[in-house]
Amino acid sequence: MITPDTKDWTWVLERSCADCGLDTAAVAFEAVPGMIRANAAAWVALLDGADAGDGLRERPAPGVWSPLEYACHVRDVFRLFDVRLRLMLAEDGPLFANWDQDATAVEERYAEQDPAVVAAELASGAEKLALSFASVPPADRQRTGNRSDGARFTVESFARYLIHDPVHHLYDVTGQKHQEG
Repeated sequence: MITPDTKDWTWVLERSCADCGLDTAAVAFEAVPGMIRANAAAWVALLDGADAGDGLRERPAPGVWSPLEYACHVRDVFRLFDVRLRLMLAEDGPLFANWDQDATAVEERYAEQDPAVVAAELASGAEKLALSFASVPPADRQRTGNRSDGARFTVESFARYLIHDPVHHLYDVTGQKHQEG
């Protein structure tokens, strides 16, 4: 069993993350597509690594996802954020459907997925999301979207909020802090 994460991570929009080192306030909107691509490349390398083997499926501690489970989560985050970004651009102030990441991990059997398939899907989802963010004109960056818990995002803050998730989870798996530039 995984202990559900019930934290409100929107604080990452206001201060840097002491764990992974990312300061989202310093991230320019224009940098997000490249950051998504670079992060996806790191995940693909991790999943395709010659020494990956069963280590990808091993949980480092009870209640902590394995590298493969984290990769599946990041893949799904890229997919979900692309859907939500498109809603923000198509509708005025859409309300996002709830997503239970922990239930998804169980239902989709993250721990049993094929790392090569996950790598390909993660790379594809990342590229689609990167292209979606890159195509947003400056005039649309203040469009909004809302979570059911009351969190409200602009397209710009949504991009900065998004990028913390895959960066942080790569830190969870590798221990390497984010380096600016």
